[in-house]
Amino acid sequence: MVQLLCVFVGGGLGALLRWWISGWVAERVGETFPWGTLVVNVTGCIVVGFLAGLFAPEGRWWATPEVRQFLILGVCGGYTTFSSFSLQTLNLLQDGQWLAGLANVGLSVVLCMVGVWLGHWLGLWTQTLRS
Repeated sequence: MVQLLCVFVGGGLGALLRWWISGWVAERVGETFPWGTLVVNVTGCIVVGFLAGLFAPEGRWWATPEVRQFLILGVCGGYTTFSSFSLQTLNLLQDGQWLAGLANVGLSVVLCMVGVWLGHWLGLWTQTLRS
């Protein structure tokens, strides 16, 4: 139950950070390109990589499972799921599973784009049913 609470609270904090930072970036550079989302994804990947290295068995710091779950799954996961995707892909590549790592990248991009298109289409279709 404690681990569940750690992920829950961390996820909420991460989502608030994502909202604040992406809005802050958008206010400064405009919204003609999703710079805010890009900044969030890149900084989230840097932070999750840093934490994974810091808390790794061969890393410099030890952390309880609750601290790791709060920071990595909760805060970073709420901040950006791209960080989880990137860390998992890095782990596959570091384990020498190049095909699986590249498949994860290709499948994630293609299937997520198809998924967002399908979801968008279903949303528009649902609106036509109401008319």
